[in-house]
Amino acid sequence: MIGDMVREYIARDPRTGLPIATGRRQTRKTSKKERIGPWMECTRQQILDLSTGANDVLNVDWNGGRHILGRVDGIQGLGRLKGVWADRAHASLLLALEDDDADVKVAALEVLPTVAEQRSDELFDWLSVLLDDDDLHVRKAASSCLEAAAPTFPSGVDSSLAQELRSSISARSEPAWRGLKSLTETWPEVVCDHIDELLLLDDIRLRRKASKLLRNVVQRAGAMAWDLISWALNDADAEVRRNASQTLSSLSKKEPRIAIMLTERAILDSDAKVRNNALRAIRSMDTDDSRARNLIMNGTRHPNVEVRRSCIEMLPMLLVEDKLRIVATELLQTETDADLKKMLSEMTYDASIEGTEDEKNAFLSPALPVPALEREVAHAQGKAVGLENAPPEIPLLDAPREDDVLDS
Repeated sequence: MIGDMVREYIARDPRTGLPIATGRRQTRKTSKKERIGPWMECTRQQILDLSTGANDVLNVDWNGGRHILGRVDGIQGLGRLKGVWADRAHASLLLALEDDDADVKVAALEVLPTVAEQRSDELFDWLSVLLDDDDLHVRKAASSCLEAAAPTFPSGVDSSLAQELRSSISARSEPAWRGLKSLTETWPEVVCDHIDELLLLDDIRLRRKASKLLRNVVQRAGAMAWDLISWALNDADAEVRRNASQTLSSLSKKEPRIAIMLTERAILDSDAKVRNNALRAIRSMDTDDSRARNLIMNGTRHPNVEVRRSCIEMLPMLLVEDKLRIVATELLQTETDADLKKMLSEMTYDASIEGTEDEKNAFLSPALPVPALEREVAHAQGKAVGLENAPPEIPLLDAPREDDVLDS
């Protein structure tokens, strides 16, 4: 039920009501690399005849040597049959998958992802069957085929992938997990569906492995990934919560508001590593955001001393000097850690008031220089400039002379 709710959930902008982008489909080419071998020297008809058994053997010269090709070689060359040849290649591959010969089935599984790009009908049904084949080599080839096909055919291998992920046999589960990880680059929403189901299991091992993939989808899967991170942060297992908390720094760069809400929970976690990951996320956030500022301010009174230390260290980035001194003074009244008290005391120190004379003078701004013209005019009027002594009295040029006054 919960998984269905996540898949139906659509995040919408609260202002416009329009859906928020929840990820991206992969756009780069995903076609499989063509297998190379002696069959490259064969015509398409020769490959088809070899793969169906219509022609038992074929001699070819390839790569400086003479080769005798049989049915296995023909099957491995089926990836070359495309376009109008695709249906015949598909039919030949189905015959090979049904064969009793283990080598034939292994060859068919190796080329299955390439042939499926042209036509995939029934191929993945056979893959599901061969994952439980009696022959060990066939089972290994089927697991490798599942890993290779997962990034390109998520719907075709969905049920097989889910089954193999839960296998207790590492030879079967590990290829499935590698395929799921590759799928994060092409269809992250599908990976979220698998993670969603895995996080609900009682098996701690599976929940831990699923939570490690959260960092691969956090930037690509949008709201689906946010919900999964939120649930993982509530998991009973500390390692699951640690894996989830490692995504917060990355999330803060893309969706800071969501990251802040999740970080508010993680910073209160009982596990030290979860709290440390939350603190790293806080350091990467925009401190101009009011909610981020409140988170840091609240962290200065956190019960854990390391959380308080990290938040107190960020105060100078948040507050101007006057406000910083006021906040530091308030925190000093309740702080019990000696190192933090010393740090806060340094923040309350005002050198311009409490410092030495040299420290106080350092805050005094020098007077602006007097322009040369104003200095010359002041000297002409017998006035001092700054700390200079006043020049001797010099009569003004336009002042009346004493003789003129007497004559008048």
